[in-house]
Amino acid sequence: MSSPRIGNTRRLIRQTMTIARRDFIATVFTPTFLIFLFAPLIMGSFGAIGGLGAMSVAQGSESKNRIIAIAAPDQGMVITDLDQRLRRIFRTSERPPELMVETPSTDPAAQARALFETKEFDAKAVLYGPLDKPVILYGADGPRSADYLAQLAEDTLRAARSGGTAPLSTPTKTAMVRARASLGGQNQAAFFTVFGIFFLTLLLAGQAVGTMAEERSNKVIEVLAAAVPLESVFLGKLLGMFGVAILFVAFWGTLVSQISAIAPGLAGAIQEIGPAVGMPVYVILFFAYFTMAYMLLGAVFLSVGAQASTMREIQMLSLPITIVQVAMFGLAATAASRPGTPLATFAEIFPLSSPFAMAARAANQPEIWPHIAALLWQALWVAIVITIGARAFRRGVLQSGSGKMNLKAMFRRG
Repeated sequence: MSSPRIGNTRRLIRQTMTIARRDFIATVFTPTFLIFLFAPLIMGSFGAIGGLGAMSVAQGSESKNRIIAIAAPDQGMVITDLDQRLRRIFRTSERPPELMVETPSTDPAAQARALFETKEFDAKAVLYGPLDKPVILYGADGPRSADYLAQLAEDTLRAARSGGTAPLSTPTKTAMVRARASLGGQNQAAFFTVFGIFFLTLLLAGQAVGTMAEERSNKVIEVLAAAVPLESVFLGKLLGMFGVAILFVAFWGTLVSQISAIAPGLAGAIQEIGPAVGMPVYVILFFAYFTMAYMLLGAVFLSVGAQASTMREIQMLSLPITIVQVAMFGLAATAASRPGTPLATFAEIFPLSSPFAMAARAANQPEIWPHIAALLWQALWVAIVITIGARAFRRGVLQSGSGKMNLKAMFRRG
């Protein structure tokens, strides 16, 4: 026969899971959940539209930029040939403006200055004079274009002395595929890890505030508190919202895992970005640290929701928490770029930044044992935060008015 304590524990677990199932179903099985589920896609679409608009404006203005070389026809042909060859080493976004070659007039200096006043294009830099001592004029944003024209003049003279612009060497280029991610790729993976956990926790844990305030305002929370212990209500709501978070992460994680099939070009670009501990272990650690970060922040937000009864109060109380989270993101992101430093060690130990910093450590350092200690340390703080949150939750519900007598009666029954 089971002892009364075991029976009470089972009843508390059953009540907690009932509250969790209720909140999970009430959140997921609604039309608005689809909007929430596709919120990253909606936000990304708006960002892409804005980015495309800004890009089209920038490209429209850049297409009118020119660099001009005033040179004799024979030199102009060499300059044009060398320009086409040099442009291959630049990325598309970093290439110099389009080159124009002008035949010199009787006054090249006046001709060069006049090119800055034309309405047909925007001259960034103009070269004239003998190539061994060229004169280069440039505008406010043309220093790099001036350097490029100077290099063209230098290479033109070298080509004349070597007998032409024909290549003097024939390189053999072989693409290499790394067996593991590069150091730069690991650092990038660390930053993406910190940003991913920060974004997910801030987006998903914030739901708890509105849910709690809504149920407190319509007295539903008092009915729940009269039926089950407040600790079960608190933990049940936290687990229910965490279930919603898992569904959200699983949906988008599945899409991201298929990126090689959806966008092969993008998959090739991120081929060298990867975690130092290996992808299977990284996925497990990412989920574990996301769980710790969510429980920490979710408990705090749920406690805030229990204290607030209006949206204005929620905003006032949530703002300091959000500011602290942004500060923790900045600390962890800085630590991710400086692994092994005292700053990184502090970020890995400090409870609020530890999930972010340790997840980044999984990306840029291969050791496994520190994660075991870190997860135990974070689990301790999750228990502390949940305990404090449950007490704050109790005070918040007890202050709601009509629930006082029911709660006292419930505790006498317990």
